Amino acid sequence: MKTYQGSCHCGTVKFEADIDLARGTIKCNCTVCTKMRFWAAQLSGDAFRLHGGQGALREYRYGSRRDAHYFCGHCGIHTFSTGESALLGAFYAVILACLDNASPEELAAAPVRYLDGRNDNWITPPAMVRHL
Repeated sequence: MKTYQGSCHCGTVKFEADIDLARGTIKCNCTVCTKMRFWAAQLSGDAFRLHGGQGALREYRYGSRRDAHYFCGHCGIHTFSTGESALLGAFYAVILACLDNASPEELAAAPVRYLDGRNDNWITPPAMVRHL
């Protein structure tokens, strides 16, 4: 477990998150995740702390409107999402590209679990994942 600092591109949105990258990361093939190249670590609410930019955050929801994707209203960078699942309960999904103190080696070593969100199948990974 390591505490990572994260931010958007312009630095307005700032957060920290307690993440164990060895526990794995996720990539999803739903339409929004595919377009924003979503790669995240899921964590419980107490492992995420927003330290700045609350007023700059914009929210995007689509489809079932269950999950919220947050991005900076100034620079447009998606920083985290929130949601709820039967498996995890309420969660945060922190975009790994926004972690300021994660080394390329840490990220490359992190296992990836692929989600078939496009077909609402959260158990079986999609057949094609290379493009994610």
